Amino acid sequence: MSGRFQTPRGTEDILPEEQPYWRAIHDAADEVTRLFGYERLDTPTFEDAALFEKGTGDTTDIVEKEMYSFQDQGGEALSLIPEATPAICRAYLEHGLASRPQPVRLFTIARMFRYNRPQLGRLRQFNQFDCEVLGSGTALVDAELIELHWRFYEQLGLQDLEIRLGSIDDLEARRAYLDRLRAYYLPLRDQLSEDSQRRLDRNPLRLLDSNDPRDQELREGAPTMIDDLSPEAAEHFEGVKDGLTAAGVPFVVDPLLVRGLDYYNRTVWEIVPKGDGRQQSSIGAGGRYDGLIETIGGKPTPASGFATGLERVIIEMKRQELPLGDAGAPDAFVVHAGAEGG
Repeated sequence: MSGRFQTPRGTEDILPEEQPYWRAIHDAADEVTRLFGYERLDTPTFEDAALFEKGTGDTTDIVEKEMYSFQDQGGEALSLIPEATPAICRAYLEHGLASRPQPVRLFTIARMFRYNRPQLGRLRQFNQFDCEVLGSGTALVDAELIELHWRFYEQLGLQDLEIRLGSIDDLEARRAYLDRLRAYYLPLRDQLSEDSQRRLDRNPLRLLDSNDPRDQELREGAPTMIDDLSPEAAEHFEGVKDGLTAAGVPFVVDPLLVRGLDYYNRTVWEIVPKGDGRQQSSIGAGGRYDGLIETIGGKPTPASGFATGLERVIIEMKRQELPLGDAGAPDAFVVHAGAEGG
């Protein structure tokens, strides 16, 4: 053998000196979910590939080019999970959680898998902290999730973060906005990235969350949705803002904020380090997805949730030089040597 084996590209070992960060994260997640009354649910590492094709959306980066999919020996099409929300919704349906008192509050901490270009904070195998509320369409549930999300970072001691809050209306009301968005981008098609040129006809909303510098420059002049919401979505958005204000949770409204998944409607948010305009710097994001459970075969069920990339959280913990407590070596070892000759 000519060389030594190494970790596959886009993966990392978690060495002993890194473990205190992970302990702090798990402790913080356990504490805030306990305080807010969330129960843990863990799903398999792989699922039916069609769950994500239907649930996550076939125009998303995840489904188009990032899923680790394979056919097993029995001919079943499977995918390593790229995100937890569709899997949690599948479990909600499969195990009859809709028959419990609603809403159901769930969380998980799990490994995810996406084939992308590895860079700082973006791996092919990564860990997420996910919280979901299924069975409630109220604005107060969205505000609760955003507050829980914020308190998680506070529990870790992170500072200088910012909640960016937006609304992308409901699907039917959004159609008129998509027409306006297409009309804005069509004369600029040749200036867009190749991915965005292809998506312009299928789902122009995806252009607003592109990380390509060419697309980000054109994004600044795009029409906004938040000033032309349907009456129902506008009332819901005001309720979210009122709930956050009452809870003492700071936020800024971002009129062009969208999420990179097709299932979101109404409330969307992301949490970023202050003063950092790069979308890649988001360390957590979420939104409402009232149509997802119906899309994967259930009855219409309102739901909302968020995910936090834990490797990105650790990068921010290190950048802020957070103290992690005493995780040093013990002062002494006690060793039982046994009888002589034993």
